[in-house]
Amino acid sequence: MVTYMNSFQAFMIRKDDQGFRSGVETLNIDQLPEGDVTVEVEYSSVNYKDGLANSSEGRIVKSYPFIPGIDLAGTVVESNHPRFQSGDVVLCTGFGLGEVHFGGYSRLARVSGDWLVSLPQGLNSKEAMGIGTAGFTAALSVERLILNGLTPERGPVLVTGATGGVGSVAVNILAQLGFEVVASTGKVDTQSEWLQQLGATLVVSREEIIAPPKGVLAKERWAGVVDPVGGSHLAGLLKTVQYGGGVALSGLTGGGSFESTVYPFILRGIQLLGIDSVYCPMEHRQAIWTKLGAAWKPVKVLEGGITEISLHELPDVLENILQGGAVGRTVVKLD
Repeated sequence: MVTYMNSFQAFMIRKDDQGFRSGVETLNIDQLPEGDVTVEVEYSSVNYKDGLANSSEGRIVKSYPFIPGIDLAGTVVESNHPRFQSGDVVLCTGFGLGEVHFGGYSRLARVSGDWLVSLPQGLNSKEAMGIGTAGFTAALSVERLILNGLTPERGPVLVTGATGGVGSVAVNILAQLGFEVVASTGKVDTQSEWLQQLGATLVVSREEIIAPPKGVLAKERWAGVVDPVGGSHLAGLLKTVQYGGGVALSGLTGGGSFESTVYPFILRGIQLLGIDSVYCPMEHRQAIWTKLGAAWKPVKVLEGGITEISLHELPDVLENILQGGAVGRTVVKLD
């Protein structure tokens, strides 16, 4: 390992007798956790979990001091893992990175090689982080809906939280695959044009997709739903899914609980499809990333929906994502 890498910058959060705080610090390599691969990180990204990690009330991080960042992409500089060697370009998402293991907001990261995916053809490091955990989750959601029988001929697909990371990538992928996409957002006045550029046929407000509170079922509207929001509105969505359709649920920005009845499931055969990106098996993970570098590459998101920031700009951006102000994807350049 070259000498200049013995010290490097990282975004560190601390919680001790002096309170909760975070900022950029200079670390040395001995402060990194155990792992059989050391990566010189080129890019990371910003996700909702990263915002939670930077909050004293977030309950994501269990021990301090800690480096957040649930995504990273860069070049291997040292490896004791059989699949990787110095010079390989890799990415890492999930497996507790940025939650229980020091994450990607660091110029150097040491991780398990079992967590790493070789950067797929068709993507560079910045594009991979423009997709990141959010885009990977979106692709998993689209895949599960298709496996559940979703086809363009079935009718419109609803994407909730459409201006966020998962939502925007899902809109783009579905549109590229020929689906009619209805994008739901709380930012109709400011982001409708952008969502239409990503491929949305129609942009609607959150209020427009809420089913009437009375009645066990409502009019069938959606062939499928990509829902990274969760919360109380999910019960209403289930009432409006077409017979045999599904809801791919991946998030909780709208809350962690909801109330429903059994009727959507037993009268219309609706499927509630849970999407987990953290411990997705490696073979499946690699297959999805291969698609994201090829036919499922969210070209419109990557061309016009990425904001690049530095480590020093993270505090404001992380606060903004918790306040629901994020639009598209934000990547963090580590240099």
